[in-house]
Amino acid sequence: MCKNKRSGSGECHCKVERVPNFALPRLLLELAKKTSHGYELIERLGQEGNPTPDPGNFYRMLRSLEEEGLVCSTWDTQNSGPARRVYELTDQGREFLHAWAVTINQTHQSLGRFLSDYETLFPK
Repeated sequence: MCKNKRSGSGECHCKVERVPNFALPRLLLELAKKTSHGYELIERLGQEGNPTPDPGNFYRMLRSLEEEGLVCSTWDTQNSGPARRVYELTDQGREFLHAWAVTINQTHQSLGRFLSDYETLFPK
């Protein structure tokens, strides 16, 4: 597809960066919908067509969010089986989610302008 290949290597030397993964705001949004245990969150986030989060990194992120006061957790001992931590979004986490929504909306508008300009220059 790229015509700017290095001679002989067949590799494109154009660097196109991916849109960042919004794992953090997605997680906060899921917790705003419903308090959940970690495994349930991993499953729900994986169902959105995104890669399933790595459990080790995911639980580290949850602990970090708890230390920052964005989420809190309690032990669920009511159900059969081993006790599980149930995570909930705090008021501070809700405010942080609102800030993310503003940023994502600004990015969305910027991407829309880019695509509009692109399609004007390169019609389908």
